[in-house]
Amino acid sequence: MSYTAVILAAGKGVRMKSNLPKVVHKAAGKPLVAHVVDAVQAAGIKDIVVVVGHGREHVEKVFTDDGVQLVVQEEQLGTGHALQQAQEQVDPASTVLVLAGDIPLLRPSTLKALLDYHQQGQAEATVLTTHLEQPTGYGRVLRDEQGYFARIVEEKDASPEEKSINEINSGIYCFQAGSVFRVLQQLRPANAQGEYYLTDVLEILKSEGHRVQVMAAADSEEIHGVNDRIQLAQAEKILRRRKNDQLMRDGVTLVEPDSIMIDSQVTIGRDTVVMPFTLIQGKTIIGEGCEIGPWTNINDSTIGDRVVIESSRVKEAQISDDCVIGPYAYLRPGAQLETQVKVGDFVEIKQSTIGSGSKIPHLSYVGDALVGRQVNIGAGTITCNYDGQHKHQTILEDHVFIGSNTNLVAPVRIGESSVTGAGSTITRDVPAQSLAVERADQRVVPWKKKKQDH
Repeated sequence: MSYTAVILAAGKGVRMKSNLPKVVHKAAGKPLVAHVVDAVQAAGIKDIVVVVGHGREHVEKVFTDDGVQLVVQEEQLGTGHALQQAQEQVDPASTVLVLAGDIPLLRPSTLKALLDYHQQGQAEATVLTTHLEQPTGYGRVLRDEQGYFARIVEEKDASPEEKSINEINSGIYCFQAGSVFRVLQQLRPANAQGEYYLTDVLEILKSEGHRVQVMAAADSEEIHGVNDRIQLAQAEKILRRRKNDQLMRDGVTLVEPDSIMIDSQVTIGRDTVVMPFTLIQGKTIIGEGCEIGPWTNINDSTIGDRVVIESSRVKEAQISDDCVIGPYAYLRPGAQLETQVKVGDFVEIKQSTIGSGSKIPHLSYVGDALVGRQVNIGAGTITCNYDGQHKHQTILEDHVFIGSNTNLVAPVRIGESSVTGAGSTITRDVPAQSLAVERADQRVVPWKKKKQDH
């Protein structure tokens, strides 16, 4: 049996009060619709169609490399009309899974269970439901006297008695593809919204004598959609809790996990310890046996094993094994640290490679530089890499010692095993095994400090 998933993501999401479509807002570092796509793929479905509308260009950017097909719903005329837009992309002989793009808490295991239940029941349609104590805002599932599916009524069309029902429609369905697209042609917008409701397909199929069944999800948390910023924050909290729980089960220690925020795509090796008030974002990969935090922010970086990062900012950087960073260091994009590098307090590194065993202990800026092995850069050193129009490179060869308060005016090369005197401004290349000193002669002038009136 072949499967196709159609994800409905054309709505604007008015209650978000945003210039962006709702489904591209992020929870745990990933757009809402990307969470849904990931769940579908993890459930084993490869053919995925996303129906887009408002702000489609923003949704397109989410799936540049995912092999997801996009179709456009020019007018938003309801869920039934949205599914119709995907008809050409769906094999009529397949099973089509239909779901919304704003349900980031959905688990792959629930989708697998729904697909299995649909196939085992040999149904023409299966709807996923759940029970909520407060069902306001959701369509209600009506059953007949035998407890079988009767129909779904949207809340705005429901009577007071129907609104008292707490079994709600999740908006997730399985259909025999040929049947659902045939019935979609019969829909009429005879409702308060003037829209083509996908839920009407279920009632029509049942009236034709086809099997329509219901599967109730055990965990109602999964089907909560995101309609406003408050619900977005609630989904974010749940996703981060799940991520932290998964990491701890996999052998990562999180000290005060409620204070630690880790994005869903982050990977962390076993025996790494993450301290409180740490934020790890994007596609960051952290190895084993590391100590991260407290008060550390890392995004889209790769970090080796046994690395210590304390109270620092790491952004799009590469850090090899056994490095020590911080406190209060700033590694900017393009920073690459080889093994056993020490970067101390108030050091900033940008677009530079630092060789194995080198040290930049404190109060220095290294930009657009190539630093060799076993180099020591003294406090207060800066690479003067920008001339107002262009960036230039500084090269420090192996075993160089840079004295404190040295200005390295790029482009410049300091040869292997050379030394610069403290307080020097180096503007020309220095040969290997040399001492470079550039200072004005010290002058001592007699001076008597004037008394100040008090």
